Amino acid sequence: MITFDTHSCGVRSCPPGREAVPLKFQTQGLILREKPVGEQGWLLTILTEDKGMLQAFVNRAGGKKERMPGAGLLCFSRLDIYQGREKYIISRAVPVHSFAGLRRDLTGMALAMYFCQLGAELIMVGDEDTGEALRLLLNALHFLEEGKRSRPLLKAVVELRLLTTCGYMPDLTGCAQCGAEEAAGMALRLREGVLYCGECRPRDEQPEAQLSPSAVRAMRHIVEAEFGRVFAFTLTGPGLEELTSAAEAYMLSILQEMPKTLVFYRSLE
Repeated sequence: MITFDTHSCGVRSCPPGREAVPLKFQTQGLILREKPVGEQGWLLTILTEDKGMLQAFVNRAGGKKERMPGAGLLCFSRLDIYQGREKYIISRAVPVHSFAGLRRDLTGMALAMYFCQLGAELIMVGDEDTGEALRLLLNALHFLEEGKRSRPLLKAVVELRLLTTCGYMPDLTGCAQCGAEEAAGMALRLREGVLYCGECRPRDEQPEAQLSPSAVRAMRHIVEAEFGRVFAFTLTGPGLEELTSAAEAYMLSILQEMPKTLVFYRSLE
């Protein structure tokens, strides 16, 4: 597991009764996305523990093509950030963990990039309650780097728990019609995010994902368990295949598009 702490410093002076606006602060964050900005540097999308999701500009180091250590994609870093006239600017970035092991594993790196894209797509810049999402991604990347969980299982956990954290939790308590918790022929209706048993399932052409009892139990664990236990389960065989298929299908129904990083990951499987 990865642990981290944060603190902030420096505030603008402000009239009594108004909230102080930070002029400079320190935080820790995972860099999910980078976008070149001309010849000047990069605009980074960063998921932080205590400042939510933010975007900050990082200049090229010394006018060269290189950037400061810790300011690259997939780095979890300690950051010194100050408020410019129109944007946040990173003045210092010290890597805490760069997940170097993944950079030697093309398939693992592709899945890590998919995780980062999901975070950048689902969590809005300005969202502040992002602590669990950050811990989810950091621990998923840790397990992926160490090879301590299967990739399909990690992928399903990140998809379902991240959706839950971002307000898209599917209703898995039981059949939406009769309330049965386990029954033959259960399926997740992707557009509504609800379960139906085989007897109650609407007979229409709405997309759905077939689920065995083991797959349903696994999905419930992912979305309902306390965070410390979310990765604490195993699933293999057909149940795992159903779980991964349903989790991906539900994610795509929310995104309404196919992420390029997922296409690339699929090409390597």
